[in-house]
Amino acid sequence: MSDNKIQTDAKNARLILASDGIAMKESDLYLPLKRFLESQNYEVKGEVQDCDALAVRGTEAPVVVELKLSLNLNVILQAVDRLSLTPKVYIGIPKQCKILNRRRRHIIKLLRMLGLGLVVIDSDRETGSVQVLLDPGEYRPRKSKHRQERLLGEFVNRVGDPNLGGTEKRKGIMTVYRQRALAIARFLQKQGPTKASHIARTLREPKARDILYRDVYGWFDKVSLGVYKLSPRGKQEIPLWWEEVEDTISENQTTHHHTVEQPARRGRAKGRR
Repeated sequence: MSDNKIQTDAKNARLILASDGIAMKESDLYLPLKRFLESQNYEVKGEVQDCDALAVRGTEAPVVVELKLSLNLNVILQAVDRLSLTPKVYIGIPKQCKILNRRRRHIIKLLRMLGLGLVVIDSDRETGSVQVLLDPGEYRPRKSKHRQERLLGEFVNRVGDPNLGGTEKRKGIMTVYRQRALAIARFLQKQGPTKASHIARTLREPKARDILYRDVYGWFDKVSLGVYKLSPRGKQEIPLWWEEVEDTISENQTTHHHTVEQPARRGRAKGRR
C-alpha cells in the first residue's frame, strides 16, 4: 500500500461463511489488515472514533479503512464521509466477496471516481493476506470527444422525442438509425421492389444503400443486384413502429418541416441502432 488510506465500519457486523464453512465477522478482517499495515511501518489501532481501522506513519496523512463483508451503498457513503478526515480512505472486504467478483470493473471505476481505495482481505488469522486493488486518489476522467459527438449527433438528428426515459431497451427504442430505416421501409411498402439508388434520391437519404445492405432489423430482402423489397418480418413490424412515428410527427408538426418519409438531408447516423 502506498502513502495512502484506510478506513472500516463494522458496527453492525453481519455473518457470512468463510472458506472453511465457519461464520465470518467483519472483525475477522482486522488482524490480517493490521499485519499488512504494520509491515509497512504503520502503527495501527482499531475502532478509533468510528473508524474501523486507523493507521498512522510519521507525519503522513492517516490511513482509514472501513471493513465490510460485502460492498453496499452504506459502506460507500460511510467511506465518503471519512474523506473529511483524510484523503487516504479504503474499503476492506473479504476476497470471496461475490459482488466484487461479478462487477469488479464497475466497482473499481465507481470507487476511483469517489477518490476511495479498495483492499481485499484473506481473513485467516495466521496466514491471511491483503491485496490492494485500488489506492485513493483524485479522479481525472478521460474525455471522449468521439462519444460526445455521437451523443449530440443522435440528439440533433432524431425526429421528435419518441421514447419515454427509462424504457426497456431490450424491446427496442427509436433511434435516428431506426427512423431512417423506417422511412425506407415505408417507401418499399408503398412502391414495392425498388433500386437502392432510386430510394436514396427520392428520400434524399445518402445512407439508403448501406441501411438496405446491412439490414440490421431484418426488414429488407434483396431481390436482385441493387434492388430490395420489404421482408415478411418488415411487413409485420413496420406498422407497429410506424404508429410511434406518426404520434411523434403529429406532436412535432410545428417544429419540424419534414417527415420521416421525406427527411431533410442529415449527417451520419451515429447513435444506437
